[in-house]
Amino acid sequence: MAKTKMKTNKAIAKRIKVTAGGKLRRRRPLAGHLKSRKSPKRVRNLRRTRSVSKGFGKQAKRMLGL
Repeated sequence: MAKTKMKTNKAIAKRIKVTAGGKLRRRRPLAGHLKSRKSPKRVRNLRRTRSVSKGFGKQAKRMLGL
């Protein structure tokens, strides 16, 4: 009998992108709206993506089926 395939966690798939090298990238929190009260420096920094932490990276890869 065939094994059942593991489903991809769509919530994680929408939030995390996998680079060509296999690293996981995520967006910064608090970057969506209400930018007028944030300093320009802070808004610029919020544009950049961050790497996923090692601990959560392992879990995220499992959820993405990697």
